[in-house]
Amino acid sequence: MKIIDKYILKRYLTTFFVMLFLFIPIGIVIDVSEKINKILANDVHFWQVAKYYLDFTIYFANLLFPIFLFLSVIWFTSKLANNTEIIAILSSGISFTRFLRPYLIGATIISIFALIMGFYLVPNASKGYNDFRYTYLKGNKKTRETTNVYREIKPGEFLYVSNFNTNNKIAHDFTLKKFTGNKLDFVISANRLKYNEKDSTYTLFNYTKRKVGEYGDVLISEKKKDTVFNFEMDDLTPLIYVAETLTVGELNDFIDKERERGSSNIDTYLVVLYKKYSLPVSAFILTIIAVAVSSMKRRGGMGINLAIGIGLAFTFIFFDKIFGTLAEKSSIPPLLAVWLPNIVFGILAIYLLRNAKR
Repeated sequence: MKIIDKYILKRYLTTFFVMLFLFIPIGIVIDVSEKINKILANDVHFWQVAKYYLDFTIYFANLLFPIFLFLSVIWFTSKLANNTEIIAILSSGISFTRFLRPYLIGATIISIFALIMGFYLVPNASKGYNDFRYTYLKGNKKTRETTNVYREIKPGEFLYVSNFNTNNKIAHDFTLKKFTGNKLDFVISANRLKYNEKDSTYTLFNYTKRKVGEYGDVLISEKKKDTVFNFEMDDLTPLIYVAETLTVGELNDFIDKERERGSSNIDTYLVVLYKKYSLPVSAFILTIIAVAVSSMKRRGGMGINLAIGIGLAFTFIFFDKIFGTLAEKSSIPPLLAVWLPNIVFGILAIYLLRNAKR
């Protein structure tokens, strides 16, 4: 590695990590100022708060690292341009593509770091961050209401509820069907189902069971019935953020399991999985765009480059969030939705790079 490569790579990594660690304390201070009253009201232990902010740091560093990376590259490359260092480098016979090499080496290091974090560190941080938030900061509402839950809880057994609240363990419009092959064995239905945590039983209101027989059906009805099922309520409707708390291997197994059960949240889980791979790739794309935008010495100086950079960075984040939401709520394939911002900005990177070379 030549001196110029070491010089640029050192500036690349140093500026990125300085900017990252500079903004994290600001984020923590803002978060503390907003949540201190609830933390004191719930009498949360100091070490729990300290762990929460460690998880907070990892969670948001992973979430916002594309912005920090983009702005840090624009910052130090603009300084190189303003000091006419880039002109001197290119005038010495080094091509623009060769000049870009240490940037790509730096992007590779950051991408590997982001990949390892996304696979192993961020899931644990996400669990701690969300558990603390829903336990102490949101009125102890650790779970949420889910609608239209349809699951295959075991081969041949299908369950449906129109509405389920995981806070009070109550489901409405409960239906359980048991099949042997293509033959229906029985159907159990109830207007309301309540889970009793004390003895792990279920109470069904307006209970009806229809047994399908060869020569006729048997209908059993009761106003109220206590019984036992081979499923748990929490297993039927996982926490909305459960996919974020799993390592990549656990997430793949979880998605396969949920797909077999007919979960309606598969697209949400797939978005989380695909982002683990797409986010590190964005480091290369944003690095190329940042170099192409800021390598030219402008009359307005660094201010113009930073303004352009901030605009592009937030546009990237906007597209990333919009398409992720569309994948969860519409018929857009999750793989396409997650990778589309990288594709669009990748094309933009190629265009800007060609102009920068000229």
